[in-house]
Amino acid sequence: MSRNPWLTQIRRLDPERDYEEIFRLHFSHEFPWDSVQALSFALFRTYAVPSIGELLDKTGEFGNRVQKRYDDTNLLMDQVVESGFTGSGRAAIRRINQMHGSYDISNEDFVYVLATFVVVPIRWLQKFGWRSLTENEIRSTVLYYREFGRHMGLKGVPEDYAGFAALLDEYERDHFAFSAGGKAVADSTLDLLSTFPPYRFLPKSVVHRFAYALMDEPLLDTFGYPTPSRLERLGAEGALKLRGRFVRFLPPRLRPFRARDQRGVRSYPNGYRIEELGTFPRGCPVAHTAPKQHEHSHESLHSPALEDSK
Repeated sequence: MSRNPWLTQIRRLDPERDYEEIFRLHFSHEFPWDSVQALSFALFRTYAVPSIGELLDKTGEFGNRVQKRYDDTNLLMDQVVESGFTGSGRAAIRRINQMHGSYDISNEDFVYVLATFVVVPIRWLQKFGWRSLTENEIRSTVLYYREFGRHMGLKGVPEDYAGFAALLDEYERDHFAFSAGGKAVADSTLDLLSTFPPYRFLPKSVVHRFAYALMDEPLLDTFGYPTPSRLERLGAEGALKLRGRFVRFLPPRLRPFRARDQRGVRSYPNGYRIEELGTFPRGCPVAHTAPKQHEHSHESLHSPALEDSK
């Protein structure tokens, strides 16, 4: 295949030792567009968990600054891909931890979100990717996000892909439920999708129907979205599979993908500094009547994994 140079390199590397480099090649050269779409859907799924969706809604970020929220997430996560878990990448994780440290978020919710980052992109690529994933890529994705979780101070992170997949499916089965806040965040996200190329050239209703056609029944039911017709599902999935077949014959991507180069990232035309990305909340906007159920958020600000970068 035309992309053998990157694939050959991925197969030669040892995922137990070289997982950062394998993940970087996988994300930035082999599957950049698919990875971004899949991660967007991964985050979208988390809104169906009321403890997550309600909190995100009450921050006001999705109602007032959804574009900036999208951009900040993309830029911070991509900085870790680009730089690894040292230097600028570690600074990005610290910024993420600082934001999360202001909210009452359970360790279980954090680990679930981490599981979506592992499982949803792999499932997406297994269905729509231009080639099959290698075992090296799957294992490296697991190890990359396990390391990410370690830098966030998370506990009980699965050790392999099967563990992540089982955790995600079980958590969604037990926790998916309608909430007004989660629905508001989901609607705002779909509206933002309608402003990105090529979707902005289509009626918003068509973009929404396309998105519904890529969602599973539990997610649709939770948000109260209409069930797509069989023809709509075939059309949406067929379009993505056709794109994969087309990409298969393109030359290898020599210049690595960077989030800051995306046309959809529009909040910083004059550049940005990592430490200024994101939000700077003063306390959790959700009222709690019971004591905190975790100590993660505040511990993560002083995680030993981050101390040597200060």
